[in-house]
Amino acid sequence: MDPKAGTNRTAVTEFILLGLVETEKLQCVVFVLFLFAYLVTVGGNLSILAAILVEPKLHTPMYFFLGNLSALDIGCITVTVPAMLGRLLSHTHTISYEACLSQLFFFHLLAGMDCFLLTAMAYDRFLAICRPLTYSTRMSQTVQRILVAVSWACALTNALTHTIALTTLNFCGPNEVNHFYCDLPQLFQLSCSSTQLNELLLFAVGFIMAGAPVALIITSYIHVAAAVLQMRSVEGRKKAFSTCGSHLTVVCLFYGTGIFNYMRLGSEEASDKDKGVGVFNTVINPMLNPLIYSLRNPDVQGALWRVLVGRRSLT
Repeated sequence: MDPKAGTNRTAVTEFILLGLVETEKLQCVVFVLFLFAYLVTVGGNLSILAAILVEPKLHTPMYFFLGNLSALDIGCITVTVPAMLGRLLSHTHTISYEACLSQLFFFHLLAGMDCFLLTAMAYDRFLAICRPLTYSTRMSQTVQRILVAVSWACALTNALTHTIALTTLNFCGPNEVNHFYCDLPQLFQLSCSSTQLNELLLFAVGFIMAGAPVALIITSYIHVAAAVLQMRSVEGRKKAFSTCGSHLTVVCLFYGTGIFNYMRLGSEEASDKDKGVGVFNTVINPMLNPLIYSLRNPDVQGALWRVLVGRRSLT
């Protein structure tokens, strides 16, 4: 043990990320699959961003938030996957203590931003469908920017809280992280000191981060559903359900995996399941989001096609 451990509060200078698989053949398969997933995710989300930027019809609050979500998805997968691919190529599994904390900070920053941005998107749908006459004033560009800025502030507070709290723990023994990136539940298992306060903090903040947005989203969609069912136009009802259905699908995928991962702690047997949830959070969700929002949305499909062929809409 490092004699300076007492002053540095940690004897561990690096962690060993065990990754998803152990055998070399399977590691090659994982490398190819994750490289493909990364390229598809970045390409898909950049396409959505390009479509929103160049298509005048998509210069609306809903697509402003969707563009922000696409940027977040690119950031979320970039925080974890390229580093994992680099370790697979170099056949090294180590990550420094500082790099581990940085990865954890940025992951929770972007995931927290996702929470609040999905809530802002639900509020936007509520105003558009339930308050159409005042929608343009209630969801002005200033309001949109305020919602995004507040979301970033809350996400930053969340990420800083967990990262600073983690630095108070001592790591002086095992340093093997049974995951492919640094995250709180797995690091708690390696701490030499008590993690009870950290686990309570994670549960409490997680409850607020998930509970408050979910409550607001459910409330918004109760009003939206009531308003849509009162519509006489079948076409209007279909369009409303299409845009809201895409958002609800993303919400269910995001919060479902997030609640499973962070709202239950202390189960070492769940480590392999955590890897699956981690893949869903960092790879599958960001990769599916462009598909979900474009499959049932003719406006996005048309804009994507015009981006691909290099033409802009005349309207």
